[in-house]
Amino acid sequence: MTVYNINLGIGWASSGVEYAQAYRAKLLRNIQQPAKFVFMDMILADNIQHLTENIGFKNDEIIWLYTHFTDIKIAPTTYTVDQVLAGFDGHPTREEKDGKVKRFFYEDQDSFLTCYLRSQDSPYVERCEYVSRGILVRKDYFSYTRYCTEYFIPKNNQANLIERRFYNEDGSVAYSMQMADGREIYRFPDRYLLGRQELIRYFMQSLNLTKQDIVILDRETNIGQPIFEEAQKARLGVVVHAEHYSVNSTDEQYILWNNYYDYQFTNADKVDFFIVATDRQKEVLAAQFEKYTNHSPAIYTIPVGSLASLPRTDQRKPFSMITASRLATEKHIDWLVRAVVRAKEEILELSFDIYGKGGEEGKLRSLIEELGAGDYIHLKGHADLAEIYKNYEVYLSASTSEGFGLTLMEAIGSGLPIIGFDVPYGNQTFVKEGENGYLIPNLADQVVDRIASSFADKIINIYKNQDIKALRQASYARAEDFLTSRVEEAWSQLIEEVTHVEFI
Repeated sequence: MTVYNINLGIGWASSGVEYAQAYRAKLLRNIQQPAKFVFMDMILADNIQHLTENIGFKNDEIIWLYTHFTDIKIAPTTYTVDQVLAGFDGHPTREEKDGKVKRFFYEDQDSFLTCYLRSQDSPYVERCEYVSRGILVRKDYFSYTRYCTEYFIPKNNQANLIERRFYNEDGSVAYSMQMADGREIYRFPDRYLLGRQELIRYFMQSLNLTKQDIVILDRETNIGQPIFEEAQKARLGVVVHAEHYSVNSTDEQYILWNNYYDYQFTNADKVDFFIVATDRQKEVLAAQFEKYTNHSPAIYTIPVGSLASLPRTDQRKPFSMITASRLATEKHIDWLVRAVVRAKEEILELSFDIYGKGGEEGKLRSLIEELGAGDYIHLKGHADLAEIYKNYEVYLSASTSEGFGLTLMEAIGSGLPIIGFDVPYGNQTFVKEGENGYLIPNLADQVVDRIASSFADKIINIYKNQDIKALRQASYARAEDFLTSRVEEAWSQLIEEVTHVEFI
């Protein structure tokens, strides 16, 4: 029995979906549940192993669609420059190096090859381009061996891809992809497949799925139909990673689903279960299915993060507050800066530390200077916050959209009360109004002065009228639901139920 988790691509700057998958991989390892993470995009600029290892996947957990049909394993690049040169006729007459790029010239042949190294001083080559008489003719891609070659012909003064070949370890061609009139034709020893959709269908069939297997779809764009059809042999689940509908385009008669989930929701009768990150989103989605559709699918709540422990200390800095996020416009850190400046007028001991980096850093630094707040509001940059939250007393968040909010979970896990907006779904999940923090109404006309005053009032109220120790204990109590052991138990329960219970 295997859990297959299907995604599209992955990069060095991965999204929350990939990090959610990497976290899921760790949990499934912990409960000894075999799992594979499948990536469907053509990923050639980098060896996919370097990208998946970077965020915590194990090599044997990864399936890449395009090497699945070969015997080449997911592995780091160890193919050397000397190995590349050994496969090229003749001897280079000169060479150049610029950072990670190394170029060898064969002037007697009017050609050169360009090697792209793993790193500036690495002997290993990730890919190589061959140029003859000024025309790009071939690209090779390497891990511990060559796994793919692309062939090009000139057309309209540009290199035009006409074929890709994917290899086995012994160098034989496992299959090829040829381009014809803008269409992809996949040529296998025993079959031809017309188009990527048919390749995906063939891949799904090759898994030999049974009702004891689970297919979890994390991203559907342009791959949904063959996966939905072939996954009926197993149990099919869909993870909802974000807000799933447009609030402003929904009324009593009509709902506009998020376009990333429209196919899945429209075909919910073929889905055995959906997974959301919070109970509040589960409530909303279930009610919407009942109101706008004829579907009543099973919906599970499983957080996309968890807490290994609940750090405690008796050494918190008095009157200290913290926030942590990307320094981006939508996080509205400037509103918090203005709020703290106002609250400081009544509570002179206040301090506020801002963790994170991003495009708004310069503007925030200027605002802090303009307001004369540099002595008590500090930009702290990136940091491992696991043992830092517990040194503070209050967490502030001005984000108006948090699907889950890992920093919110980590904050209550260290006993911090939270002041934030009453918005789905993170704040509503982690904050119990008046018990471990406050939820401020999110008004449509976001007037900065009014927002800053609202946050300042709540800050003042916590320190002047509340028992901050009681708020802290309430946060710890709320955080217990997000302990790693609880989330592992949720995954075990889901797997048990969907593989052993017939859905009606």
